Amino acid sequence: MEAALQRRVQRYGWDKAALYYENSWQQQLKPAHDALFDVANIQTGQKIIDIACGTGLMSFRALEATGSDGLIVGTDISDKMIEIADKTAKENGLGNIRFERMDAEELKVDDEEFDLAICALGLMYLPSPVNALKQMFRVLKKGGHCVAAVWGKRINCGWADIFEIVDKRVSSEVCPMFFNLGNEKVLEENFKLAGFASCQVKRIQSFLEYDTDEKACSAAFEGGPVALAYSKFSESVKKEACEEYLTSIENFKTEDGYSVPGEFLIGLGIK
Repeated sequence: MEAALQRRVQRYGWDKAALYYENSWQQQLKPAHDALFDVANIQTGQKIIDIACGTGLMSFRALEATGSDGLIVGTDISDKMIEIADKTAKENGLGNIRFERMDAEELKVDDEEFDLAICALGLMYLPSPVNALKQMFRVLKKGGHCVAAVWGKRINCGWADIFEIVDKRVSSEVCPMFFNLGNEKVLEENFKLAGFASCQVKRIQSFLEYDTDEKACSAAFEGGPVALAYSKFSESVKKEACEEYLTSIENFKTEDGYSVPGEFLIGLGIK
């Protein structure tokens, strides 16, 4: 997919997903967020940039860790995500955190401004993950850390058929290279190409828990990357897509709903 088109798909797609994102994914993504947070080892007073921050789930958590002497800058390509994060910050009177709409591959930030760059499950959506990592490398001070979480291998993510289900009903792929960074050595190679001397990676397994068909479908279609395409479907096509998706995760049905396997990678690079 042409890079400019992919950016538009992501920008307006996440605008559509913004209102559903936290309710759909906050608990399901917590294992990846916890692992990223542990690896980041945030210190009091650090200046931190959160790339693809969404509604600020990791940004606000990082702010609590770095304290009143620190600074958080959250960036995202989605206007709606930034609006929600900014509203939360203002409602809570938080002065040392700000949110700005930016393309991760073209950060409007000075060189060597931050101690830490984090990116929680955003690199997979970018036309060029290595360009985004180069930007993170640029804005980090010498000795600064970059920590990124991505989804793992397609075969280890039980919900992966969602893309095929949507793609065959639209004219272009929604996320053509989504699982590439989860393959062996790919994330490490991207870190090295971006300038980081080395990259340490760990894989973690997790499960996405849903107690009803409706919640499983809402998360998949309304709160994630396919939201824009799904919003354009007729009601009959939406119903058909949901039925197909539920069939694809039928093996993960439990007495309490669904327990769908997933895999995350956490990468650490030091400048």
